Amino acid sequence: MLELLRDLIRIPSVNPSLSPEEGHNEVRIAEFIVEWLQRYNVEARMEFVKPGRPNVYAEVGDGDGPTLCLCAHIDTVGTVGMEIDPFEPKVEGNKVYGRGSCDMKAGVASLMVTAASLAASGSIKGKLVLALVCDEEYASIGADNFVQRHKADACILTEPSDLKMVIAHKGFLWGKVTTYGRSAHGSRWDLGESAISKMANVIVGLDDLDKNVLRNRQEYLIGPASMHVSLINGGLGVSTYAPECNIDIERRTLPSENVDRIKLEIEEVVQRAVKDSKIDWYFERSPFSCDPNESIIQHVKTSYESLLGKKPENVGWAVWTDAAIFQAAGIPTVNIGASGFGLHEPVEWVDFDSVLINTEILIQTATTFLQNKERTGNATK
Repeated sequence: MLELLRDLIRIPSVNPSLSPEEGHNEVRIAEFIVEWLQRYNVEARMEFVKPGRPNVYAEVGDGDGPTLCLCAHIDTVGTVGMEIDPFEPKVEGNKVYGRGSCDMKAGVASLMVTAASLAASGSIKGKLVLALVCDEEYASIGADNFVQRHKADACILTEPSDLKMVIAHKGFLWGKVTTYGRSAHGSRWDLGESAISKMANVIVGLDDLDKNVLRNRQEYLIGPASMHVSLINGGLGVSTYAPECNIDIERRTLPSENVDRIKLEIEEVVQRAVKDSKIDWYFERSPFSCDPNESIIQHVKTSYESLLGKKPENVGWAVWTDAAIFQAAGIPTVNIGASGFGLHEPVEWVDFDSVLINTEILIQTATTFLQNKERTGNATK
């Protein structure tokens, strides 16, 4: 396991949409994963989502029973500003250092070893499939593509979670607000109208909505809804009235909320502030929530208890993951992953003992889940 994790860290798989200047993508790591899995008698192949952006699909089992999917992403964020060698893994005690060590090549290694272990057992009923997907750190085109091609009765993600079960998280909505003014020479107060000044009223209104309305909308495990202005741009020059101003906003959404109502609420605030403004909603990702009584959650819970002698903790996250995509595709999903530190930060490491424990949980969960002949989920449709 340690050798595999270090090999994965050594292969740069920086997301090219985030850091194109680093000159990497997921092809090399996907090739390595396929070769490694095939060496351990696991059927595996690359499935290209677009040029240079592959997923890895792998499977074990005879298919005579339920299908369990294990998912992890193979891309990482960039390395600018890192204080350690990003691609030369260092081991100190239980800590394994390197870019992606925690987020989430430890999770990738756990999935690969789980598949190899079940292939070696030779007694699987049903099918274990691996979704080793590209682009999670940007737009999740890998997970989107995977659920269009493949079905499953349940899914486990291995994003780092300190061995806690993540059963809910927030979604998000991105929009661009534009206000309009009238361009004129900076001396012509009688002609000019600043779009930036108008936008100031919009920003105040949105800030009030965030602090005094959204923060009061609390949801179990994941806390309140929220919103912030993340980008602003406007004006032509210091001596010219600004004809246009743009802001980008991000609204973090809760599983109980309706996205159309969310949009309408924000649009009303913007229009009250500036009547001739407009909003372009250009990207959204749904929140995630899985019923704690789902079969896959009970299997993970039982495996955890048998290995660690205590019940796992159910938690929710403010961040978004690919779990939402699998859940939205009708595949009951839960996340459980290793412990670590420094996701997207200058120093990143994963606790190797937790990687081993997480792998044992996956092996035992997959074994018990696939012993169940009844197919109850999306794989039957």
